[in-house]
Amino acid sequence: MSTAELPLDLGREILPAVIGTPVERIDAVEKVTGRAVFAGDNWLPRMLHGAVVRSPHASARIVSVDTSRAERLPGVHAVITGADTAGVKWGAFRPDLYPLAADRVRYVGDEVAAVAARDPETARRAAELIRVDYEVLPAVLGLDEALADGAPLVHDDAPGNLAHEFGFDRGGVEDWFGRSDVVVEGTWQTARQWHGSIETIGCTAEWSQDRVSLWVNTQTPFLARQRYATALGLPLRAVRVVQTEIGGGFGGKSGDDNTSVICAILARKAGRPVQLVNTREEEFLAGRPRIPMRYTVRLGFTADGLVTAKDIQVIADNGAYTGKAQAVLGAATVRHDALFNYRAVRARSRLVYTNLEPTGAFRGFGNPSADWAVGQAWDLAAGKLGIEVPDLFLLNAVESGSVSPHNHKITSCELKQCISKAAKAIDWEAKRAARTPNRGLAMGVSVHVSGRRSFGDYDGSSAIVRLTEDGRATVIVGEGEIGTGARTTLAQIAAAELGLPVADISVTRPDTDLATHALGALASRVTYVAGNAVKRAAEQACQGLLEAAARRLERPAEQLWVKDGVVHGPAGPDGEGPVSAPVGVVVRAELYRPNGMPIVGIGSFDNPSEFPDQSRYGNESGAYNFVAEAAEVEVDPATGAVTVLELAAVVDCGTVLNPPLAEGQVEGAVAQGLGMALTERFDWRDGAPTHANFSDYKLPTANVMPKLHVEFADSYEPTGPFGAKGVGEIALDPVPSIIASAVADAVGVRVHELPVTAEKIFWGMQEGEAR
Repeated sequence: MSTAELPLDLGREILPAVIGTPVERIDAVEKVTGRAVFAGDNWLPRMLHGAVVRSPHASARIVSVDTSRAERLPGVHAVITGADTAGVKWGAFRPDLYPLAADRVRYVGDEVAAVAARDPETARRAAELIRVDYEVLPAVLGLDEALADGAPLVHDDAPGNLAHEFGFDRGGVEDWFGRSDVVVEGTWQTARQWHGSIETIGCTAEWSQDRVSLWVNTQTPFLARQRYATALGLPLRAVRVVQTEIGGGFGGKSGDDNTSVICAILARKAGRPVQLVNTREEEFLAGRPRIPMRYTVRLGFTADGLVTAKDIQVIADNGAYTGKAQAVLGAATVRHDALFNYRAVRARSRLVYTNLEPTGAFRGFGNPSADWAVGQAWDLAAGKLGIEVPDLFLLNAVESGSVSPHNHKITSCELKQCISKAAKAIDWEAKRAARTPNRGLAMGVSVHVSGRRSFGDYDGSSAIVRLTEDGRATVIVGEGEIGTGARTTLAQIAAAELGLPVADISVTRPDTDLATHALGALASRVTYVAGNAVKRAAEQACQGLLEAAARRLERPAEQLWVKDGVVHGPAGPDGEGPVSAPVGVVVRAELYRPNGMPIVGIGSFDNPSEFPDQSRYGNESGAYNFVAEAAEVEVDPATGAVTVLELAAVVDCGTVLNPPLAEGQVEGAVAQGLGMALTERFDWRDGAPTHANFSDYKLPTANVMPKLHVEFADSYEPTGPFGAKGVGEIALDPVPSIIASAVADAVGVRVHELPVTAEKIFWGMQEGEAR
C-alpha cells in the first residue's frame, strides 16, 4: 500500500483514513445544480423525437398496418413497422422478442410501429394516425390459465407455455422429512412491482455511415450493446453505447426493452438523430416489472429446532417475453438456501409465458419473492416449535466457511451478529415481555451476492488508472453509475491506493468505444468486482509512480510513499534530509524526458466463483452479503390498516467504505420493500392496468416510513477491496415477509398474497371471529 495516511486498524488490515469515511459524492454538485445530463436532456443538432404505437390487445394477429396518414403529417420524417427491422429475435437468455411486432402482438403495450417527427407533440399525433387492424386471439391472463390443458400458446415454440424449467433434489428430502418432528407448509404469491424510477427509460440515437451511437440510461452499457447489435442485425463494432446520467435504475434499465432498438431504427430511416423517451404510462405498460411468483413451501425441523429439509414449488409469471426472468427464477429458487444449514433441499421451478407485460430484473433479483414465502414458513415453524424467531435463526444460521447444498462457499459471514444486533435494536426481549394489543413483532434474514456468474463463465471487470501532469488521476472503467454513488466509492478506492485526495480523482462515464470492458451495475457487484479491478490498477499506477520518483529523488522505490498528493522519501545515508516531490512534478518529469512514458496502471478482477450448471449447482459468487431485519407493526382492529412503527436493518457488507452511501442504500431498499409489502398494486382489466400512472400506483411516501435503525456488522471480506462486499440490494429482500409475519403476530391473520392490504387483514379478522 502506498499511502501513509492515518490508519484505522480493524484487526484484519491497516486501512487508509479515506476508507470508512463520509466522503462527499463526486457527482453531487452536478446533480444539485441541474447540470447533470440525463437521457431526456441529451441534445444533438437536427434531432427528432420519437413515439411508439402499442397494441391495445393482449393477444392478436396483425392483419394490416396503414401508416399513410402519419407519413403525410407535416413534421414527420420517418415511420417504421416490423418490416423495417432486421427481423431478428433477441433476448438475454431466450431470444423471443422482435424490435417491432412481426405478425402477432402478445401483450397490451407490445410495440407495433413508431414515428420520428420534429417535436414530441407531432410524433405522438402521428402515432395516433397509424391504423392497425387486428384479429383478436384468445389470451392467457394468469398462471393457471397458461398452464391449463389446451391453453392457447403465447409462443408456438414453447409447448405448455413453459419458457424454462428446472429442478433438483439434493440430500434426500423425503428421508429427512420422515425424520422431522415438525413440518410446516403453505403457499404464498407475489405481484408485479414496478421500479418507479424518477426518470423513465430513454435513448438518443445517431448514425454515422453504417455505425450507430446510442446515448442510453442503461445500467449495463456493454451487455446492452451486445443485445442491441443482435436486435439490429449489426456486428458488434457497428454499435456504440454511451451511458447518460441515470435517474434510478433498480434493474429496470438493464437493456431488456425495445426502446433503444426502436430509436436506432428510426434514426437510420430518418437520416437524423432521434430521441425516444418513455412516457410514465409507457413505463408502466412495458417497463419489465418484478416477476410475480407463486411459492409452495414445506419445511421440516427436529423437536429442538434444527432444520432438516426444504421443498419448494415455484411458478413464475414470465409475461409475454423472457428478458432476464430465467436468471431471476434461478436465483429465487436456490440463493436463500445459503442462509441456513439445510440437510436436504428440493425444488421444481417453472417460468410460464402469459399474455401479460413482460417481467424482468428488479432490485433483489428474485430474493424478495423467495424471502416473502420461505421467511413466513420459518415464522410459522418458530410458532409451532415454541422458539422465538431470533433464537431459531441463531440455531440454524450459516457461518464463515459454510457451504450450501448448491456449493455456495461462504468466505465471510456475520449473519448471527446481524440477527443479534437487529433483535437488540428493535428491543425484542422487552417488547415480548410486555406485549401491546394489536402490535406484532417479526424478524427476517436474507443473503445476496456480490456479483454472480450468469452471463457466460465470466463475472469480471477491468480498469485503467492514469496519473496526469497536474497531479491528479483518472479512473477509466466501464461499470457506470446509477445513482448509488459507485463512482465515489471507486474514487475512494483509487485515492487510498494512490495517496491522493478523493477530490483529485475523476472517474469516467461508460462509453463502449473508450472505457474498459465491464458488465455494469447489477447483482450488487460494482464495489466488490469493479472495486478490486480499480484497486489493482491503482496499485500498478502507484508502483510506476514510485519507480519514477525514485529516479528523481534518488531513493529506492520501496522506501518511498505518497501522502496528500506528494511523494515522500526518508533521509539519505550521507546526511541528506528527507526528500519529497509533488505527484504532478514526478508525472511530468517522466513524460518529458527521452523516451518518456505516461504513468498508467491496468487492473482486472474476475469474481472467484463458478458458473452454475443447468440445475443451478455452483458457487455463483465470491462473496455473499447478509442482512437481518426486525419490524414492529400496529394493526387497527376496526379497519385492518397497518402502521409500521419501527424497523431495524443490520447488514453484513464487509468493510463499509462510505457510511452515508451505504446507509442511503439500506434506507432506499427498505422503502422499496415497504412498497412491495403494503402499497404497490394495480387493478387489472383485460390484461392491463386500468390506470397506468402514479395516481393508482402508490409508492411509499414519508408518512409510511417507520422509525428506522440502520446498523452494519463488524465484518471483513478477505477477497474484497479493503474488505468490502456488496450492499445495494439486500436490505429490500426480507421486508415484505417480516411485515406479513408481524401482522400475523399482531392480529392472527397471515396474508398469503401481496400486497398486505387493510382489506385482506380486515376480512381475515372477520373470518377468524366467525370461526
